[in-house]
Amino acid sequence: MAASTFKWLLVPLAAVALTATAQDAPKAKKLYCWNDPKSGRTCSDALPPDQVNAARDEFSVNSGARVGAVHAAQTAEERADAAAAAAQAQADQAAADTRKRTEQAMLLSYNSEDDLKRVFTERTALVDNSVETAQYNLSSMRDALVTKLQQAGNAELAGRPIDAKLADEIRQRHVELVRQQGLLTGFQQQRAQLSGEVEDTLQRYRAMKTAAQSPNG
Repeated sequence: MAASTFKWLLVPLAAVALTATAQDAPKAKKLYCWNDPKSGRTCSDALPPDQVNAARDEFSVNSGARVGAVHAAQTAEERADAAAAAAQAQADQAAADTRKRTEQAMLLSYNSEDDLKRVFTERTALVDNSVETAQYNLSSMRDALVTKLQQAGNAELAGRPIDAKLADEIRQRHVELVRQQGLLTGFQQQRAQLSGEVEDTLQRYRAMKTAAQSPNG
């Protein structure tokens, strides 16, 4: 009876002893490192009160291994900005998803690539017409400028002064020629971008059609 009582007493006593040992065991010491605005990178085994809410890295004093990191506490304004940014990102993603679904529905509503190409017919015709018009105007202006320059050259060869009106016309035609060249370059760039847009749309159309016709689609 006494032996049995002693055995049962050992269990709570052992638990108490283990608890006491765990409480008495020294905690693993840490080394705190943070960026101080004045002194730069600072490390210490004691964290100053003014750095409690600051960003820092924590290392084990015994092993030197990095054991954790603490981010700087956000101010109310920073939390509000973060919440607003998250809400905006969510709204942007929702808008992108809506556009994607709308585009998919639109693309899949065409029966063939030719039907889809016809969507771009009007835009392509307008840009092509602008390119052709600019090319024609540029050629005409260049011919007219060459004629005026020849007149000025003939006057110089004959020893006559170049007429002030002729010189002014040459300057004006040159300015207009440069402007028209800029217009032509812009229209050509628009045409190249439109071609890329058409090809990109066709590729997405083919991909969507393939996915829709797939048994797993």
